[in-house]
Amino acid sequence: MFGDMMGMMNKIKETQAKVEETKKRLDTVTLEEKSSDDLLKVTLTANREIKAIEVADELLQDKEQLEDYLVLTLNKAIKKATDVHEAELGAVAKEGMPSIPGMDAFK
Repeated sequence: MFGDMMGMMNKIKETQAKVEETKKRLDTVTLEEKSSDDLLKVTLTANREIKAIEVADELLQDKEQLEDYLVLTLNKAIKKATDVHEAELGAVAKEGMPSIPGMDAFK
């Protein structure tokens, strides 16, 4: 029984290490999101850190329009990054789950 418990604890520690490695790797995964008319482009990492924002000159003429573009495009970009982030970390966590009797339904 204690051997199984130690095995599970080691498996959990390994999984935690893999999760941390995955988080570091996601810092290097960049995603782009553009407005529907390509006047605004946002680049961010899969860890949701904004790396660049490119704004077309014509958007600079109208502050309110630029703000609307930023809100819409940033929200789409953050959603895309969150989806990648959660999928990657979820896969690592699921792979590393120890086999616990009665918990197989959650895998």
